[in-house]
Amino acid sequence: MPAGIALGTDRRQGWVMEFDYSVRPEDLPAPPTPDEVAAAFAVPLLTFSPQPAVEEGYVSRSGEYSNAGPDLDVATLSYTLWRNPLNHSDPVNLVELSEEMRVALAVEPVRPLPPWVMQIRDRMKYPQLWDAVRTTHLPRPSTFHTAPAALVEHVNYIVMNMFREERMRGEFPGELFDPAFERHIEHGVPVMLDGVPVPGMRLDTDPHVLGLAVDLGDTFLTAAVPRMWLPLLRLEFVTRTPTASEIPEQ
Repeated sequence: MPAGIALGTDRRQGWVMEFDYSVRPEDLPAPPTPDEVAAAFAVPLLTFSPQPAVEEGYVSRSGEYSNAGPDLDVATLSYTLWRNPLNHSDPVNLVELSEEMRVALAVEPVRPLPPWVMQIRDRMKYPQLWDAVRTTHLPRPSTFHTAPAALVEHVNYIVMNMFREERMRGEFPGELFDPAFERHIEHGVPVMLDGVPVPGMRLDTDPHVLGLAVDLGDTFLTAAVPRMWLPLLRLEFVTRTPTASEIPEQ
């Protein structure tokens, strides 16, 4: 999220944001869209297969760099979940928010906000699959960055950020209680990718989050999903189809 923004805190939703009113709202840059990140990414992004309950939302991008250049490039997609996909205005779609978040959303902004901020504000009312599907690209081979390590890191990251009360102990940032390790991973588990079962990995020992991964050589797919949302989902994935604006001119 760009600097200067926030609407409240709801760890279960993945929202931790604040407004810095020393910055004019109209000067806040809009975050990159999934299409924009996909256009700049070296390999195609991976995402959930099309399904009524899942709507692609926001994307974050991170990486690691050394003197030799980028070692790791990561794009992570978040999604909105719909219990009733046929009627988005159905109250059944609303999520139970924290008291802090309910108060924040009930108060009108003290000054006009850009449309993209208002869209984020509105989406907070609905269940979010925060940082659920991650595409990790290795520009060059690495013995340190592996698909099992990426899967463990992804699952623990979601647990630490969305289940702090149950799983973190000690002063902030705290220590994760009973984290996942690579030894917990099941290998050779079929994962549906582009309509075909491929050899994958499953991390199914954590009580709060389920993880899946596929090693594609220079690219890893990892997914980390809170178990409470599994009944709404098909855990199947596809290569994200480029939009017309992403396809280079011939």
